[in-house]
Amino acid sequence: MNRIEHLGLLARYNQWMNAKLYQATMQLPDEQIALDRQAFFGSILGTLNHLLAGDTIWLKRFTQHPAHHPALAPLQQVATPQDLRSLLYPEIRSLWQQRQWLDQLILDFTHALTDSDLDTVLHYSNTQGIAAERSFYALLVHFFNHQTHHRGQATTLLFQAGVDVGGTDLLALIPSTL
Repeated sequence: MNRIEHLGLLARYNQWMNAKLYQATMQLPDEQIALDRQAFFGSILGTLNHLLAGDTIWLKRFTQHPAHHPALAPLQQVATPQDLRSLLYPEIRSLWQQRQWLDQLILDFTHALTDSDLDTVLHYSNTQGIAAERSFYALLVHFFNHQTHHRGQATTLLFQAGVDVGGTDLLALIPSTL
């Protein structure tokens, strides 16, 4: 599997896991979804909002890539989150709608990438406005790893609330070579 195929796999995994996570979350009453569970982002809702905010911030940074990927153009209509802790969507159904839209955008973006895109250094500013530059490929790997990390936290919170998300392993999406 080459780098482009690997990123495509991670984008499909992101979409698959988010669908499972939101379906599990929506089994709970709204009060339970918003309940402060003493997690890093407080509640299940806070954790899912953090994921959306982080993804949006990174994708908006990716628009600065010299290739100016057309798949990311719709992000021009989306405000950049000012805070990684704020509730961009205070109720789960509107958050889920935005999540589905963003996950499709991520898929479209990864399908449009070329190997030469990955070898670029991306220049961007972090949330404190400090200039940074990193390997674009390494940033994409971080982007997907960040999602996995916080989805793990959300699945734990759901399990503690009595909801089992089911299997979460990337292995489920890796094609067999047999």
